[in-house]
Amino acid sequence: MKYRFAVLSFFAALLLAIAPQAFISSASDQDDLRERDEVAQTYELSAGTRVVIDNINGSVAIETHYGDTAEVNIVRSARTREELDYRKVIVTHTQGALTIRGEDEREHRRVRVHQRVTLKLPRQVSLSLNDINGRVKVGELEGSVHLNDINGAVEIAQAADYSEANDINGSLTITVTKLGNKGIRMNDVNGRVELRFTEDLNADLDVRDINGGVYADMPMTMTVQGKMDRSNFRARIGEGGTPISASDINGSLRLGRAK
Repeated sequence: MKYRFAVLSFFAALLLAIAPQAFISSASDQDDLRERDEVAQTYELSAGTRVVIDNINGSVAIETHYGDTAEVNIVRSARTREELDYRKVIVTHTQGALTIRGEDEREHRRVRVHQRVTLKLPRQVSLSLNDINGRVKVGELEGSVHLNDINGAVEIAQAADYSEANDINGSLTITVTKLGNKGIRMNDVNGRVELRFTEDLNADLDVRDINGGVYADMPMTMTVQGKMDRSNFRARIGEGGTPISASDINGSLRLGRAK
């Protein structure tokens, strides 16, 4: 893989003005196959609940709200009614956790079942998405976000504390509030990455193996640490301290102010 590292650029004003916006669903019934079934369930979640979505063959769209109710809507579609007997989605609710997991039935490789997950969650939860074969769109959360093995573009309207993204085959956009001590970690993203911040940024930036430019579209002080080369780059943003790491990025990395 050949890497190109563009010269670090600064702009006095934010180039991309992105307003915090209400949830916009990425799910569409146009993606459904001929035969389908649908499940709608409601759960009570306490603040700090961990929500896990795992092994979904389709899009995931999450709206958030102030409250303690979770609304779960799952649409499965297939070419025939017989195929709907396979690859079901299991929802498990325990104290402190809500898990939505697609069944792993690898022996039925010829069975084609599309799954579409739409949720309405309390804002005060943490979110983990793993092995999602589709686009992911999430509203404003006040907890951490963990993303692993996503085959599609990812957009997080708001996350707090800690954000982690690994193996993303698509663009990645995250708006961050109240950046925690663990910071942000991104690895193996096949697409552009945009990080938008709602407050002044003080962080230590570590970029490795990036095939694109690094841009800072917000008024701040950035001090390069060491030499800048094709595969490694370190800089202190503001007063530094909180780590932001990005490695193996096939696209640009842009840091900007959220409005």
